[in-house]
Amino acid sequence: MSSIGTIVRGIRTPIIEEGDDLVKVVADSLETAAKENNIKFDNDDVVCVTEAVLAITQGNFATLDDIAQDVRDKFGEGHVGLVHPTPVSRNRFLNILKGIAKGVKKLTVLISPIDEVGNSLLKNYNPFIKDDNLYTPEEFTKQYGKPSHLFTGLDYIEIYQKASSNIEVVISNNPGDILKYTKNVIAGTIHSRQMLKDYLIRKGAEKVVTICEILQKSVNSSGYNADYGLLGSNMAGINKVKLFPRDGEKFVYELQKELKKRFSVSPHVMIFGDGAFKDPVGGIWELADPVVSPGFTDGLKSASRPEAKLKNLVAQFENLSKKEREAKIKEVIATQSSMKIDDPNRLGTTPRQLPDLLGSLADLSVGSGSKGTPVVLVQDYFKGRYS
Repeated sequence: MSSIGTIVRGIRTPIIEEGDDLVKVVADSLETAAKENNIKFDNDDVVCVTEAVLAITQGNFATLDDIAQDVRDKFGEGHVGLVHPTPVSRNRFLNILKGIAKGVKKLTVLISPIDEVGNSLLKNYNPFIKDDNLYTPEEFTKQYGKPSHLFTGLDYIEIYQKASSNIEVVISNNPGDILKYTKNVIAGTIHSRQMLKDYLIRKGAEKVVTICEILQKSVNSSGYNADYGLLGSNMAGINKVKLFPRDGEKFVYELQKELKKRFSVSPHVMIFGDGAFKDPVGGIWELADPVVSPGFTDGLKSASRPEAKLKNLVAQFENLSKKEREAKIKEVIATQSSMKIDDPNRLGTTPRQLPDLLGSLADLSVGSGSKGTPVVLVQDYFKGRYS
């Protein structure tokens, strides 16, 4: 029995730029790390690569003008509404907002006091108090005080108002309020985008487009994402966005093939973006990407593997001697791979999708700043106490 369980290592790489061979960069970096740190690879290792570097090597970028052109092609140059933009963020949404505003004559932005992933306009706004009113910024400030994000202290109403001279901002929990201004609407949420679109159409909208439907195709030779459009994008300079990467499945299998060639093992490979975890103080649950992982190899295409709940086994055999109890626990664990979901020995081990769990682990490990570790190596994740 090893005295160490799961090991998570951030793997440093060179600065990655457009046009780089990312398969080679990742494999080279793992090889260097292995030599320097005496790392031995295994078939059940997981190599996690952040989505940002894949998108960068692909050159998957778009300018504000590209966004504007696609919006103009869909709506013309009239009055358009943007409802419940998610996330309320400078990095994630400000450039999208500027691009949309650039493509229309007037843009009415309806913000929810708390966005879909938990960002609140106010430090003390109680999400459990239902407020059905529609507010102008002045009315909202009078009712609730000056907007101030819990962690940044920023006033996002003011930031969005100043993004373009043709933007007006209103605040409401009710997305249908946008129809008081215009019948042409962009649904700004991420995970509930189709529900929001359907709702607005039922309420009388004439045309509704989700953020997912903008830049699903290249505009003026821009980047694009056929599955997610602008979802998962973020700022790449003042006049550009980096889109979510394309062809994720192709990349993970090419990397897996290269790693097998170099190390004679075939580890799992996945791309990861935002993890899915909730901050208990701010209420933000992080996942501003449409999915945690836009690409992963076959071995991760399942829910988490069956496991017995160790503390339940300890309680189950508590009347035995320590030696007998350990022998019984080992006996049960030896059969855990074939346990059904309703097996009482699994009670408390809720199944979750492996890419979501591993991607969240990788995201927490890599951070979002200057660590310089866009690759995360996870080892012994699938090994238990008696493996």
